[in-house]
Amino acid sequence: MKKIILLFSIGLFMLSCKQSAEKEPAILEQQVAEPTKPEETEIWEPKPPTVSVDSETKIPSDAIILFDGSDFNEWISSKDSTEIQWILNEDKSMTVKNKAGDIQTKQNFGSVQLHLEWKSSEEVRADGQNRSNSGVFLQNRYEVQILDNNDNETYVNGQVGSIYKQSIPLVKASSKTGNWNTYDIIYHQPIFDENGQIEQKATITVLHNGVLVQDNFTLEGSTEYIGWPKYNAHGEQPIKLQDHQDNSGVSYRNIWVRRL
Repeated sequence: MKKIILLFSIGLFMLSCKQSAEKEPAILEQQVAEPTKPEETEIWEPKPPTVSVDSETKIPSDAIILFDGSDFNEWISSKDSTEIQWILNEDKSMTVKNKAGDIQTKQNFGSVQLHLEWKSSEEVRADGQNRSNSGVFLQNRYEVQILDNNDNETYVNGQVGSIYKQSIPLVKASSKTGNWNTYDIIYHQPIFDENGQIEQKATITVLHNGVLVQDNFTLEGSTEYIGWPKYNAHGEQPIKLQDHQDNSGVSYRNIWVRRL
């Protein structure tokens, strides 16, 4: 009996080797010869569209201007979709009006390049999470934290430049309290299957004052104040700016976005 089993095993092994040998030429046939001329590796189509950048504003020609200081036409109240009640300043900035509520874009967005400028209150009004706290929410649920952390310690996954409660910034790159900061954000939206299950998680890159603070971070879901991150299927959603409702005094200016 052992002899029969041994012979059977040897037969299977020889058959497997034969099949592998038969497949090998097919694999070799699929290999492409090494290019010998430079033009063999040149690609001419499709040609990328041309985008110019304004020499004064630095805004790309294909950007959607969300706020240039002239009006609130691109924004509505997150609470009830009415006109926003934030303060429009003479220097072409806007300031959170305390307890007026969050605001969000009228348009919905998916993957984007987002530029905005913000500053904390010149007057120090509180400590910890209550000092000039606001936030930029991508698709109404994934927050990049805004906070005055100068001489003001807090939990590091909630400090300025963090992906709230998920990712500590690589460095702190804040300007002085009361001075303007810039955020440049590259965000790729999550992908869900036909059953609403996550297929590809969202990613985000953040430059704070030109310094990389979030490097293609993979979000684990929504940025929750209490509880774990979670993904619920959604499509394009607004960009939201937060009223932390603690007399934050945060101001914004020069906000534009490019769809990716």
